[in-house]
Amino acid sequence: MEQQAESRIDCDVLVVGGGPAGSTTATLLQRRGLKVLQLEKDHHPRFHIGESLLPANMPILEELGVLDEVRGIGMLKLGADFPEVGDQYRTYHFARSLGKTPPYAFQVKREEYDEVLFRNAQRNGVDAREGVKVDRVELQAGGGCIAQASVETGEKLTVHARYLVDASGRDTLLGNALKIKVKNTEHQSAAIFAHFKGVTRRPGEEAGNISIYRFDYGWCWFIPLADGLMSIGCVCFPEYLKQRRGRTAEFLLDTLKLMPGALVRMAEAEIVGEVRVTGNYSYTCSQMTGRGFVMVGDAFAFVDPVFSSGVYLAMHSGKHAAALVDAILKHPAREAALQAAFEKRIRRGVRVFSWFIYRFNSPVMRSLFATPRNVLKVEQGVISMLAGDVFDSGPVMRRLHLFKAIYAATGLANFRRWWSDLRERRRQSASQFTGGTTPVDPL
Repeated sequence: MEQQAESRIDCDVLVVGGGPAGSTTATLLQRRGLKVLQLEKDHHPRFHIGESLLPANMPILEELGVLDEVRGIGMLKLGADFPEVGDQYRTYHFARSLGKTPPYAFQVKREEYDEVLFRNAQRNGVDAREGVKVDRVELQAGGGCIAQASVETGEKLTVHARYLVDASGRDTLLGNALKIKVKNTEHQSAAIFAHFKGVTRRPGEEAGNISIYRFDYGWCWFIPLADGLMSIGCVCFPEYLKQRRGRTAEFLLDTLKLMPGALVRMAEAEIVGEVRVTGNYSYTCSQMTGRGFVMVGDAFAFVDPVFSSGVYLAMHSGKHAAALVDAILKHPAREAALQAAFEKRIRRGVRVFSWFIYRFNSPVMRSLFATPRNVLKVEQGVISMLAGDVFDSGPVMRRLHLFKAIYAATGLANFRRWWSDLRERRRQSASQFTGGTTPVDPL
């Protein structure tokens, strides 16, 4: 990386953001022989929610050369379980998936996981810097960009890059600048979450599995972490979370009481650290690419964490963005065609997850998950989706299309209930909530 002046940096690719999407893209671009500058506004380690990985993440981690390092900080995850009656539950094991995804994943503390990926980018030669905030970018008519950034020491940087990768996460740098960020009117929610100690885990080899509970106003995750902590969060209708009065920690515990299966595991539980509340608004940018830039991960779209899809979609889009940018810089005349193929692929995967997520808490979906049938391997197709296999497997996609048909038929058979649920979801999506961070209150 040639620094021509103290305040100016020239590079092939500027990657904005030091999360999984940015570090994946930066590492793979640097390996292709490009000069990459990666700028992260905070310092690692920094807290981030989204601690459950998918089996489809594992091949990417292996390609990056960090699989063993992640294994060392992670909790082995062999599946996901969903409630039935009382404290009974049904486990969907990844080993039963149809595709070629590994039969396992890991639960990780994101502050540790994100730092592993960021340091790996540095080891691979990326000029990856922390404490540098990109204030604005100017996309050039002929391609490339000029970015203005502020270093925490007060220094100002001007970056000239041949290409821009926006991996800024929910800051949505380009989405805001270009005014192309669109709120999803079909699905809105907010979340309240914290880390606990003393929470009962599943027995035996299922101790690391994620547990998903439903209640009348949303759903809840239990994610076991390697150091004995349990990440617990409730994703709620905004209208329900607006009822929060007084101490946030008590509101979280009161919400857990609405789920008998979850509550029974909380007898010895104690909150560790902060209880956080956030507006969990779903959005998508109207475009993912343009002349001289590409968006990856949450910088393009955020759906919902229910199937732990966020980190995988971020790293998958980052991996393919690296190949995209490399090809465009070698063949600039093909930019539009290459971008169109990239965007089609990523949107396809987002749509698969979105369809399930938007209907997850509906009565029809509840009944189908509680009493699955593996007719024509439909259940295994759903497990493959839970494993992250939503891009390339024809057998998986055919089963998911069949599942959608089963969902539609079941909904028609219970039309009044289905219609009532749809109207309520639309009403909740119109509600607004402004989140924040609240320190834990003594109980």
